[in-house]
Amino acid sequence: MSKKKEDKYFNSFIEMSSYACDAARLLREIFGNYDPDNLDISIEKMHAIEHDADVAKHTMTKLLAKEFVTPIEREDIMELASMIDTVTDKTEDVLLRLYMFNIREIREDAITLADMLVKCVASMKEALEEFHNFKKSKTINEKIIEINYLEEEGDRLYTHAVRNVFAQEGIEGIEATAWNQVFHYIEDVFDACEDVADVIEGVMMKNS
Repeated sequence: MSKKKEDKYFNSFIEMSSYACDAARLLREIFGNYDPDNLDISIEKMHAIEHDADVAKHTMTKLLAKEFVTPIEREDIMELASMIDTVTDKTEDVLLRLYMFNIREIREDAITLADMLVKCVASMKEALEEFHNFKKSKTINEKIIEINYLEEEGDRLYTHAVRNVFAQEGIEGIEATAWNQVFHYIEDVFDACEDVADVIEGVMMKNS
C-alpha cells in the first residue's frame, strides 16, 4: 500500500488522541475554576470534543472498510481506535458524574488526579505520534513505560483520594458515595490510557 494511505491510519490515531488531550485539559480547567451552576455549559464544551472524536473515528472506519491492504492488522486498527475513543468518552463521564451527583465543590485530590491525568493522556499521544515508525523508533518503548508509570501513579492517587473521603469527619454519606464514584471514573481514564499502550505494545510484538 502507498505511504500516503498508510499514513492516514496513523494520522487518524494522532488526531483522535488530540481530542483526548483536549478533553483532559478541559476537565482540569473545569476543576480549577469550578462553577457548579454552569456545569451544563462545560458539559456542552466537553460533548463537542467527544463528538469530534467520534467523527474522526467513523471517518477512519469508513476508510478501513474500503481498504484491502492495511499497514497493521484490521482488528488492531479497530481496537486501537476504540481504545483511544474510550479515553475521551471516560473523561466526559467524569464531568457528567459531577453534574449528576450535584457536586458543589472540587476536592484537592481531584485536582491532583486531573494534573496527573493530563500528563498521562499527553504521553499516550506522544506514543501514538511515534507509532508509525514503531519498528525503528527509539522512544516509543519509553513512552509505553511512561504511560504505565503514570497509570500506576494514578492508581496510587486514586486510593489515597478515596481513603481521604471516607476518613473525613462530618462528611455526609451521600457526598462520600458520590465522590467515590467520581474518583472511580477518573481512575477509569488512566486505565483506558494503559489499554492504548497495551494495544500498541501488542502490535509491536506481532510485527517485530
